[in-house]
Amino acid sequence: MGKQSQDSDLVFCKPDGTYIHPDWFSQAFKRLVSATPLPRIRLHDLRHTHATIALQAGVPIKVIAERLGHEDPAFTMKQYAHVIPGMQADAARLIASTVHAATPSDTGKPHPPTRHRTGNQHVRPTSSLTQV
Repeated sequence: MGKQSQDSDLVFCKPDGTYIHPDWFSQAFKRLVSATPLPRIRLHDLRHTHATIALQAGVPIKVIAERLGHEDPAFTMKQYAHVIPGMQADAARLIASTVHAATPSDTGKPHPPTRHRTGNQHVRPTSSLTQV
């Protein structure tokens, strides 16, 4: 008779339900990456890449913290503060564009909104102020 499967609450386990050491995944990832022309990174680096891209894409910090399993979004902000300076400049340009669009031009009409590149997406400012 074959081995009996273990019932466990593990997310990842062997076919018989037994524990897989976490290093196994890192080693398997390393072997896969080594077989490609991609830069050599650790499996854990994908977690940081995910968080950085999410921040740059404008995903709310609370959502990113939840996805990473961080209890406090402030902890997430501290870990990824290095991403914020570039985002601050993008935010300043976007706000300035929105204010500029809401300010009447020489003709008395609001300026048309302009597009600004932030991250990998174009953001078109919208505001009730442009309805002046």
